[in-house]
Amino acid sequence: MSTVIDQAVQARLIASAPKDRAVPAQLRYVPSDPFAVHIAFPPMASLDGADVAWEFARELLARGLTSPAGGGDVHVWPCGPDRTVLEFHAPEGIAMVQIATSELRRFLARSYALVPAGAESAHLDLDADLTALLREA
Repeated sequence: MSTVIDQAVQARLIASAPKDRAVPAQLRYVPSDPFAVHIAFPPMASLDGADVAWEFARELLARGLTSPAGGGDVHVWPCGPDRTVLEFHAPEGIAMVQIATSELRRFLARSYALVPAGAESAHLDLDADLTALLREA
């Protein structure tokens, strides 16, 4: 199945100055990359005016809806009953956004409808991935 889930969400960029601001974001789930979720922000959300995209574990997003999760470049935790914070660490600094938990739950439900939790490995094409890797070597 080659269905891709794209879902627009409204994120609130948490900033110290001058104030928080709303920015659009795009969540994406691709069954051929079943363990990952992707989120993209437009140039207006970055300090250097470039598009910003992150990829991280779908399981991290799911765990972060109910309790703090993450230990690397991406951290996720609930912020009250209605919002979830995503924190991104890069060499340039740290960015934090809040997204409605209901939107994240809807996105995850759609992804689990395509690829249930625990069934991710069945959606990997290891032969094609190995062939591509060997071609690059």
